[in-house]
Amino acid sequence: MIVTVTPNTALDVTYTVDGLRPGGVHRARDVRHRAGGKGVNVARVLHALGADVLAILTAGGATGAAVSADLAAAGIAADVVPVGGETRRTTTVLADDGTVTLVNEPGPRLAEAEWQAFATAVRARNADVLVCSGSLPPGAGDYADLLGGRPSILDTSGQALLAGLAGRPSVVKPNADELREVTGLRDPEAAAAELRRAGAGAVVVSLGPEGLLAVTASGTWHAAPSTVLRGNTTGAGDAVVAALAWGLSRAEAWPDILRRAVALSGAAVLGPLAGDVDLAHYHREQGLVAVRARRS
Repeated sequence: MIVTVTPNTALDVTYTVDGLRPGGVHRARDVRHRAGGKGVNVARVLHALGADVLAILTAGGATGAAVSADLAAAGIAADVVPVGGETRRTTTVLADDGTVTLVNEPGPRLAEAEWQAFATAVRARNADVLVCSGSLPPGAGDYADLLGGRPSILDTSGQALLAGLAGRPSVVKPNADELREVTGLRDPEAAAAELRRAGAGAVVVSLGPEGLLAVTASGTWHAAPSTVLRGNTTGAGDAVVAALAWGLSRAEAWPDILRRAVALSGAAVLGPLAGDVDLAHYHREQGLVAVRARRS
């Protein structure tokens, strides 16, 4: 079983508009609500692939109830840890020119007892791969407290990423900006090597339309898509994490994992909402992704 961990759950609200103009009045053509947070998105992608997956998440208030109801309706197995604060909302505005604007609330503060209950729920699960994703809400501990020496993926940023390295995650997945922020290095390969020295088993860097860079104990690879896609990029990184978790759970070789990750990321860009994937594109693209070994 793959277990995803989302301490800072959200109800994702997505607006589709003709165009976004600062200071203007906008009328949305479409409004959609769904359970979100990065770990929830990962679980949704894995569920679509037919994987055995469980989402562990926090939920509080009426918004948290809406999150729980949406997961149940989607058939996604979930272990929901109740909290006293109201679950946050995240807002995505999709404009017809392809721009994507996000507004992310910080999330409710967790009491110490709430964080401990959440950590206990995570530790109680015997996961083949544990996926810890997203920001940490105020009052939370470190992701290192949850990793526990098992196969794991850490997808977060800033101080949460640096502190999480103490748990020695099998893989971390920053994007290029997040990697530069925590290392101060502009060269992604050198920065990834720095995170490996700090405790990460492997580092997979999202390079946007240029694909993925993987720096691992067994080699360094660059994987590039066959074409640049236009669409909703908000769930692309979560689809990469889903592919990494799937590959780790099956002990696949890194080039095969990266082909799936790039193909699934593109499939997410074509999906209308974070967590959706275009499975037809995914299956077509896997054989077209170019994976090249890099000299160290």
